[in-house]
Amino acid sequence: MATLSMTVNGKAVTATVDPRTLLVQFLRENLRLTGTHVGCDTSQCGACVVHIDGKAAKSCTTLAVSLEGASVTTIEGLAANGALHPMQEAFREHHGLQCGFCTPGMIMSAVDIVNRRGHNLDEKTIREDLDGNICRCTGYHNIVKAVAAGAEAMAGQGMGTKEPPRQAAE
Repeated sequence: MATLSMTVNGKAVTATVDPRTLLVQFLRENLRLTGTHVGCDTSQCGACVVHIDGKAAKSCTTLAVSLEGASVTTIEGLAANGALHPMQEAFREHHGLQCGFCTPGMIMSAVDIVNRRGHNLDEKTIREDLDGNICRCTGYHNIVKAVAAGAEAMAGQGMGTKEPPRQAAE
């Protein structure tokens, strides 16, 4: 067993885990943060995307013990002060979800795209950068619209490329 300490959604956590524990297992089973999903077990679908030290990563292939001292943000950590993150709101407004299973990973990836690429995203860029996130319900049209709208909304709130990752209020 190994002792692990990290910050998850702005809160310090410490746990003893099997060294083989994947981050997605740690989040779901130890911390009961079930917004991060396991869809494929092969790092293909993107349902498990979280932010590690401000960058998108697939938690289904990341060993939890490798993140000693890291800062992890999950879908549960995006909203702050009772308000949805602008990207979450954009997915709601623009019907960027169907069954909702892929939605947390899509949103976490979309926030990362804005952080890396800026607020003025064209359809081609969004579609290319969402590669690795699979939705089995839809043709991605509304997801792309939601990402573009979310990027604009993030700009309006001063979030994105120049801002550190948003942390949930304690």
